[in-house]
Amino acid sequence: MGLNCDKTYLIDLDGTMIQGDKAIAGAPQFIQYLQEHGIAYVFVTNNAMRTPVQIMEKMHRMGFANLKEEDFFTSAMAAVSHVKKVTKERRAFMIGEAGLAQALTQGGFIMDRKQAKLVFVGLDRHADFTQYCEAANLIRNRHALFIGTNGDRRVPQGDHFLIGNGAILNMLIYASETDCILIGKPSAIMMEETLAYVGKRAAQCVVIGDNLDTDIAFGKQNGVSSILVCSGVHNRSEAKNYHIQADLIVDSLCELLIN
Repeated sequence: MGLNCDKTYLIDLDGTMIQGDKAIAGAPQFIQYLQEHGIAYVFVTNNAMRTPVQIMEKMHRMGFANLKEEDFFTSAMAAVSHVKKVTKERRAFMIGEAGLAQALTQGGFIMDRKQAKLVFVGLDRHADFTQYCEAANLIRNRHALFIGTNGDRRVPQGDHFLIGNGAILNMLIYASETDCILIGKPSAIMMEETLAYVGKRAAQCVVIGDNLDTDIAFGKQNGVSSILVCSGVHNRSEAKNYHIQADLIVDSLCELLIN
């Protein structure tokens, strides 16, 4: 099956394009093919830690070529865009790294640890107990709106994993007794913001990813066709009887280049 030149491809990163510090076999060639044939794409990631430029530079070091900053849409960018639509409040407290910090700054938000009415929480490998207590108190005692960039339970790191942002959010939900607005894949909010970013309708897009619970559900729950590539979380045998089904399953992205 070949690619549809009239579609815009919403492509996952971790497990689909890259694995740790290496490109997945065939991924750079796949992107090169899209570029050479004028097929539209954007990388859609739940990872809110890095800025688009940081991701782009990392991928260039891995062998990808001719990527642009605007080729990337992160859960941090989606969170900022969504919150600007639902409230005029701009005083915020954040736990997160450069990707979330940049998105908030570019979105016109002001960091205010004492009077914040918004609490944004993304994965932060350097956050400490004090920061989590501050966040919980702002959410519970000052009734700050609580926004989580993504609900990923774990972050794969080769033969081990990091605790994901979803685990952190559940801790804060439990402590503050307040639910959060969850942004990342597979949420409808993430799809709404992604479609707005690329300027397309659901029927004009296709999701490509390695994870049935996030990437494929992202498409399935939001009316977008999906392709599972068995290079990361889920393999073909697991996918066969899974409760979430992709429209197409391939073992390698190279299979999509056969017309």
